[in-house]
Amino acid sequence: MKSQTSVPTTKVARASQFVKAGVKVGGNYIKHYSKKLVDPSLSKDELHKDNAADIYDTLSELKGSALKMAQMLSMDRGLLPVAYSDKFTMAQYSAPPLSGPLVAKTFRTHFGKSPSELFDKFDIEAVNAASIGQVHQAWKDGKKLAVKVQYPGVADAVSSDLKIAKPLAVRLLNLNERDIDRYMGEVESKLLEETDYELELRRSIEISEACAHIADLVFPKYYPALSSKRILTMDWLDGMHLKEFLKTNPSQAVRDQIGQALWDFYDFQIHTLRQVHADPHPGNFLMRADGTMGVIDFGCVKVIPDFYYDNYFRLVNPDTLEDPALTEEIFNNLEFLTDDDSPKERVFFSNLFKEMTLMLAEPFAVESFDFGDDSYFAKVYAFAEGLAGVQELKNSKVARGSQDGLYVNRTYYGLYAMLNELKANVVTTKPEWLRSQKVLV
Repeated sequence: MKSQTSVPTTKVARASQFVKAGVKVGGNYIKHYSKKLVDPSLSKDELHKDNAADIYDTLSELKGSALKMAQMLSMDRGLLPVAYSDKFTMAQYSAPPLSGPLVAKTFRTHFGKSPSELFDKFDIEAVNAASIGQVHQAWKDGKKLAVKVQYPGVADAVSSDLKIAKPLAVRLLNLNERDIDRYMGEVESKLLEETDYELELRRSIEISEACAHIADLVFPKYYPALSSKRILTMDWLDGMHLKEFLKTNPSQAVRDQIGQALWDFYDFQIHTLRQVHADPHPGNFLMRADGTMGVIDFGCVKVIPDFYYDNYFRLVNPDTLEDPALTEEIFNNLEFLTDDDSPKERVFFSNLFKEMTLMLAEPFAVESFDFGDDSYFAKVYAFAEGLAGVQELKNSKVARGSQDGLYVNRTYYGLYAMLNELKANVVTTKPEWLRSQKVLV
């Protein structure tokens, strides 16, 4: 893959890249509708493929929050046409890498030394390149290390990138500005945290030590003396990303073992630590033939407020939805319902969110769940697709749902999607208070 010798860092340079992407997308639409005049049966598949390629090429040059948005969208199967999600998946671990001189310059800026002066050996060619930074192999004192180097300028560009990208998101995702603005602050804060490698270092050590007891998980050791605000050094972990791992045709027992480790990892973080690795995409996990799995990249961590946690997870207990007064109270607390709703709207949205809750909480309602059941996911995706056509949602005066739910929901969405690809059957451990108290006789 060709390396990138520079990254646009000024507002003008980055804005011009978005404008170029918009012009290319506009040209693709003109080309599509010109062809459609000749062939009315022409589908939009080629249009989507061309748009996805042009948008991804722009975002991959910009790096940072722009590319991170593509990565997030790639996880949301059903939100975008397949051509977009397939192309944007590349942002998870195979974006164009920075050139060697830019890497060396970053080291001199933060350490006053070149990589060769800090390490016994440093591979200037990146082995993985994602949205915020890229990873290099290095060796020191006989240990093989992974060194994550942040792209220059991405931290300073987060806020301006989000403002520039908003019109593109409005058009591409068919959302209104009110919906986007409601959650923009939450997204911006998380992206800024992801560019702070000193914060990531502290969180990586804290969470990995707290989760060290969980079976089949492997965490790297981190090295503060070889890390800075823009560079992070840890042990190198062997393993394969999900798609590569699945090509080895692992047994069902190994799939279940890794799936169980994933479920237990998130169960402990959410219900015990009340903070969670909120970036469960395949690029952050390294799977092995023996059923163990390495966990890397704690850049995106969502601290779950107690008030949100208490209300959100009370809905998981099926007994809650059988209590209309309690359900309405929780829906109000989670901002699914508002004081301005008419009686008719309250009934409609209560029924809508009950249906959604029952569906997404199905894995919690049983002792074990087969995430290989594609019919379950087809039902979830069909429901999500149907929401786009619900006029009551389109015409709603407010965007519904607390901003705290943005990354909590994203976490479960990503977790479920990975478990589905693994076709894993797992024991859905959970706190006792989330279980129904009703005993069938």
